[in-house]
Amino acid sequence: MTTRGSRSEKVKKIFQQFDANRDGGLNREEMASLVVAVNPRVKFSDEQISAILDEVFRTYGEFIDGEKGLTYDGLLRTYDDGAGDVDRDFEALGLDLNSDNNKGTPLVSEASSSSIVDERAVEAQKKQRTAAWAVSPNHGIVFDETWKIVDDLELLIKRLKSKQAKDGKLKGDNFDAYSDAGWSRELGPSTEISEKRMFWEETGHDYALFVKELGVLRSRADGARSREEAFDGHMAIGRVLYEHQLFKEALISFKRACELQPVDVRPHFRAGNCLYVLGMYKEAKEEFLLALEAAEAGGNQWAYLLPQIYVNLGIALEGEGMVLSACEYYREAAILCPTHFRALKLLGSALFGVGEYRAAVKALDEAIFLKPDYADAQCDLASALHAMGDDEKAIQVFQKAIDLKPGHVDALYNLGGLYMDVGRFQRASEMYTRVLALWPNHWRAQLNKAVSLLGAGEAEEAKKALKEALKMTNRVELHDAIYHLKQLQKKKVKANGGTNGEEAFLIVEPSKFKTVGERTMLRQDFANALELRAFQRITRLYRCDVDLLKKEMSENDVPVSYSGSGVPEKSIRKPALEEILRRLLHFLKPETFQGAVKAINEKILSVLDDSGSGRVDLSMFYAVIAPICSGSLDKRKRIAFDALLWRPVNEGGAQIRKFDADRYIKLLRAIYISSHGVSEIMEIHGETDNSMVSLKEFLVMFDDPDWGFGIMSSLVRLESGDRARHGHHVCSVCRYPIIGSRFKEMKSHFSLCNQCYSEGKVPPTFKQDEYRFKEYGSEAEVMKDKCMCFTLQSKSSSNNDP
Repeated sequence: MTTRGSRSEKVKKIFQQFDANRDGGLNREEMASLVVAVNPRVKFSDEQISAILDEVFRTYGEFIDGEKGLTYDGLLRTYDDGAGDVDRDFEALGLDLNSDNNKGTPLVSEASSSSIVDERAVEAQKKQRTAAWAVSPNHGIVFDETWKIVDDLELLIKRLKSKQAKDGKLKGDNFDAYSDAGWSRELGPSTEISEKRMFWEETGHDYALFVKELGVLRSRADGARSREEAFDGHMAIGRVLYEHQLFKEALISFKRACELQPVDVRPHFRAGNCLYVLGMYKEAKEEFLLALEAAEAGGNQWAYLLPQIYVNLGIALEGEGMVLSACEYYREAAILCPTHFRALKLLGSALFGVGEYRAAVKALDEAIFLKPDYADAQCDLASALHAMGDDEKAIQVFQKAIDLKPGHVDALYNLGGLYMDVGRFQRASEMYTRVLALWPNHWRAQLNKAVSLLGAGEAEEAKKALKEALKMTNRVELHDAIYHLKQLQKKKVKANGGTNGEEAFLIVEPSKFKTVGERTMLRQDFANALELRAFQRITRLYRCDVDLLKKEMSENDVPVSYSGSGVPEKSIRKPALEEILRRLLHFLKPETFQGAVKAINEKILSVLDDSGSGRVDLSMFYAVIAPICSGSLDKRKRIAFDALLWRPVNEGGAQIRKFDADRYIKLLRAIYISSHGVSEIMEIHGETDNSMVSLKEFLVMFDDPDWGFGIMSSLVRLESGDRARHGHHVCSVCRYPIIGSRFKEMKSHFSLCNQCYSEGKVPPTFKQDEYRFKEYGSEAEVMKDKCMCFTLQSKSSSNNDP
């Protein structure tokens, strides 16, 4: 058995390279030289270097030898902890294990044993033709026989590549324009994979022959003299296949290695990487969890790999849409390895993804501090700043991301959205044009370009852009947008939205909006219901059967914990709540589920977790979402009551505490009705009421129009009819086709859409002391009204006959 290279020897070489005064320690000046040398592409400021050195000297204080500085053992420990990649740094410094620069150590002379020289020559050749990982003791090849298998496999792959390239079957897509997926270079797909993904043709004769010959190599590995040697062979085969992006075949090898040594971290980790690249996120997560279990059981042996397991586990969870859970693992990685800029970037991006913008900015700032040229981190930082309203700084940061990576689609697209939001339409259209140059089929960019051109007053160009978008996708909103544009051109609306210099609309105070008929909703109630309906749609909770909440309560036991006030609660951490939401919203795609969790976190969890502990009272959460799930109105209210009954203080009885019912109603109003603040929850009227409330009494409290949650009937009506179309009727204010309810003003006969009615907008040509609106859910109701009017007129005429 022959080992190839040595981790400790490499660290010793690096140490000796920078121990300029040969005192056995790296002082601050020598450590600064090392940091700069192993990061040749990063331009550190003096402050950054100082901060990094402070962190190293504080963290590894036990390895600091007075004025001499960090000892060799200390440097070795930094690498063991994952603070750097030995192989990458060794390679970046251009060092060679076979050369010895130590003073006093004799070099190999011509008189030396030729066998040693020959062995070194062979070693150098192997290094040249085999990936750098192969000589690393942690990831590399241990047995001589494995080298022979690797050499044969490289020849097989070279032959396959040559045949497929010749036949034009080998395809590659350049991913350089897209955001980095976040995988670490040394443990996820390599830089080459992220920039140039290759797609092998797997159905032809050439590939079938390759798989057959690969099977022979696998059999050779299985026939090794020991289990360890067989494991070494399969791991090496898997790594070579992985490097050449033959992920399906690599997965087979790593799975075989898992069978040979189930408690070894590496094959589970590598299998997880393969599964992720193949889009099998759930299976990847399971492999990473097995790797994590093995690493934690193995003690310090796998400590260097733990941060990467956490990172890649987080990425796999994000692939499933589980962003709150991913945050936990990114945070663990950053704690274990504070200089892991990728973990910090991923943490910041995930926090941004769930709407926690301040925390996101903090993490992304730290990532950029460690890696100033990190374009993806700059892009996400700018997005978070924009979400917080700091638009000027966001523009600067977006521009920095684009300067670092001119083809950064996300930065260009998001900057376009920011310019749209602040009314700089010409600049927005320029950004979307650049996006389309990089990604010609980006229909959303094409649609946004049309809207920005319209905002800039270029109606003809906007029309052309819309037609181009329509070629890319046949979505109904594009047809509506084109129809809207025609309506605007009919009215000759100018860039400022008004005609002939007039304002586009008037905003009327609520008291001037009167309703006709019992069915017509009051403007403020309708506005609240409309906002709640929008939240329902974002979260897709309207597709979640409310009975599923009851099922969750009855089938899944939650341990009781105690809050600061000593009241027992069934509280859980947010990532655990995310798993429950995944079961409730199992029908959603990962990206849609992620959007739902973000909305729920921002609107509901931020109120329920007002202390910022990261824990949520699960029974109160169920009660809060019950009204916006699907099911009859009576059933929703009943499940809300059952959720409150599920609380430890009420469990086992048929009544709930009035205190809980009051708090629940206040929470509903604070969360779902924008005119009510969270401060209302804190209001205490007199002493705490310890009386009990039955279901019947609870329903009276719930339906109270002044102190309850009376907008539920309005919400139910919206649910049943907010997609109804009204022929060719357009809103007299925004000129869009009317979808949902149509509000007709009975005196002037103009019509408003849901949104304009809720915002109190009327056309400027109709200035009245008051406006009387009648709500129509469909054109059938209009026809019914006309028929009734005709019948009444007929009766009136007949009564007036002589």
